[in-house]
Amino acid sequence: MSRKPFQRLTEADRRRGLLDATLDCIGAHGLSGASARRIALHAGVTAGLIRHHFGTMDELVRCAYRHLMDQLTGEALLASQAGRGSPEQALAQFVAANVMGPNISARKVALWATFIGRVGRAPGYSEIHRDSYRDFLELLERLIHPVRAAYALPADPDTCRDLSIALNGLIDGLWLEGSLGHGLYHADRLPRVALSAAEGVLRLPDHSLLQHLPDGPMAQN
Repeated sequence: MSRKPFQRLTEADRRRGLLDATLDCIGAHGLSGASARRIALHAGVTAGLIRHHFGTMDELVRCAYRHLMDQLTGEALLASQAGRGSPEQALAQFVAANVMGPNISARKVALWATFIGRVGRAPGYSEIHRDSYRDFLELLERLIHPVRAAYALPADPDTCRDLSIALNGLIDGLWLEGSLGHGLYHADRLPRVALSAAEGVLRLPDHSLLQHLPDGPMAQN
């Protein structure tokens, strides 16, 4: 019988593995069914490792929520930085990535909905939600500013903050509806819809963002 090759994992790798296993177990069994034993079994470790890295199950679940929110922003940010060219391209890639795979995901929406019920009720969750929202707005502001400036449009901090709030609402709505898979339209439409709508929100010329529509199966139809 062949053995699995030995891997020396770093502390960060082990923490990440436990967080991923926690999200998998919550997705499959709900918050009440994601026990330490089940998570440890899924991660292929002992339950003692959970205590070592997180102390308590409550802390593990809170960290898993932060991990999920970081994934959603991080995956889109990586897409916006891949082969970055003009400010318009960076903004277009970021907006589109939020409404394409892997961010468009029924699993991720279900996990988000599970956690959002704890915001405002359980200690720590409101702070994670607020921090994630703040970081996302600040990232949008940094992407919006040079694009507005390039077209000689007002790009002062207050204007960029207002526009980032509006654009975040657009992205959130399309991400949520696209991930639910209701069958009214195919999710492949969303990158084009998002970029066209973003041009309107930001008062940009037509096709200033659409010309940077990402390639791929979710951006072709």
